[in-house]
Amino acid sequence: MKPSLQVRLSQHLALTPQLQQSIRLLQLSTLELHQEIEQMLEANPFLDVEDGGDDSLAYGLERVAATPESGAGAEREKERLSEREDAGSDEPAGVDTAEFGATERDDWENGTERDDFDGIREAPSNSPSGSGDDDFEPVDAASSGPTLQEHLRRQLLGMRLSDEDAATVMVLIESLDEDGWLADPLAEIAERVAASLDIPEDDLEAREDLFERLRCGLKWLQSLEPTGVGAANLGECLCLQLREKPASPARKLAMRIAEQHLELLARRDMKKLTQATGADEALLREAQALILTCEPKPGRPFTRAEANIIVPDVIVQKAGRGWKAVLNPDVMPKLKINDLYAQAIRGQRNGAAGGLSSRLQEARWFMKNILQRFDTILRVSQAIVERQKGFFTHGEIAMKPLVLREIADELGLHESTISRVTTAKYMNTPFGTFELKYFFGSSLNTEAGGNASSTAVRALIKQLVANEDPAKPLSDSQLSDMLSEQGIQVARRTVAKYREALKIAPANLRKAL
Repeated sequence: MKPSLQVRLSQHLALTPQLQQSIRLLQLSTLELHQEIEQMLEANPFLDVEDGGDDSLAYGLERVAATPESGAGAEREKERLSEREDAGSDEPAGVDTAEFGATERDDWENGTERDDFDGIREAPSNSPSGSGDDDFEPVDAASSGPTLQEHLRRQLLGMRLSDEDAATVMVLIESLDEDGWLADPLAEIAERVAASLDIPEDDLEAREDLFERLRCGLKWLQSLEPTGVGAANLGECLCLQLREKPASPARKLAMRIAEQHLELLARRDMKKLTQATGADEALLREAQALILTCEPKPGRPFTRAEANIIVPDVIVQKAGRGWKAVLNPDVMPKLKINDLYAQAIRGQRNGAAGGLSSRLQEARWFMKNILQRFDTILRVSQAIVERQKGFFTHGEIAMKPLVLREIADELGLHESTISRVTTAKYMNTPFGTFELKYFFGSSLNTEAGGNASSTAVRALIKQLVANEDPAKPLSDSQLSDMLSEQGIQVARRTVAKYREALKIAPANLRKAL
């Protein structure tokens, strides 16, 4: 093959490091963003936390949100920058805020983001709530209560037990799961304790003595509050609580059902339950009522609430006859450039400062990318609020069909950008806090020729089930027929899918005895 030279003209998308960072920050949840900021604060000496003042991130957000795209607006922005420089600003020559607003923002919103980014790895959020930052006061308040183990240890201090018995109960307390049940069988716990005490495997007498001591300690543990703690399974947990009820035929039957026939009770199989117990319907109802008063998870009241707390990124407020979205100030970090370090290199911009100027520029770009992130979240949130006005007034039953493409076209963004913005970002509304993705839903046809949101249909199904007769629960086919009567065409399989998504049991499991 003869070597030759060829000239080829092609077009390809090149992302600057700053734009790649901006895209990555956009998809982070609140917790992940704060972790990213902490890492940047440790790595970059020019970045500092703002205690207050005009240099805070909140102040900078107003500037980014108001970044003009016209020439006259750019001139006004340059005038603001020059005024701040006269007041002692340390803006390096290589960073022009006005130019950033005119170029990088245009690339982000109108051109560059319109293409797919195969070279950028989409890192999914690992945070379930996305906002469990320890700096938030709600988390601190939730963590002030005692845990189940602490509650049991306090009771153990008031019991007159020998040191060996107290140590045995302590071992069992540490073996409880968050529901208050024993996480492992007693035999496995005994094996672990024997191994930690270096008891030889052939010393059967010592191991048998240890197992008996654990069995005795388990009885002490099960005598503590809350009743039912230390159970090995659901049946035992219910029986421990039923023993404390007043003696009656219903209690005796309830304990028998808890020990032997819980599966039949869960299936609401009245016929087989009657055959298995020999009890009449009235007594079965009394026994069921007693079982329903028990707590299947005794440790539930002591469960830490951090995982359930969600701090919203956006708050929806009433504005005249409409609604508006505002950023939650609690999730907005306040950053600034360290004036001491920045002034130290102001007179060395001709290369004498080495890589320090690039670190300063990196800090400024990081701040501006965070500002851009919050600005994009706010714009998308406001567009959602405008499209879903009925929801904020009447609730989820008034939700309209909405897809990512509609918001993307309205704001001049790509669908992938809307997807990043709406993932692990939360909005506080008069009806609760929801992920931004919650406001998007497919459409279903109606007899009137319009469309109904799948979210509204799910809300209607939940409402129909809540109002049904417990003795004759509605089947999926009946729910489908009732929706058709209201002009919404939904197949039975679709109703079943929505019902399962709402975690509503089938009709046979909802039937009351």
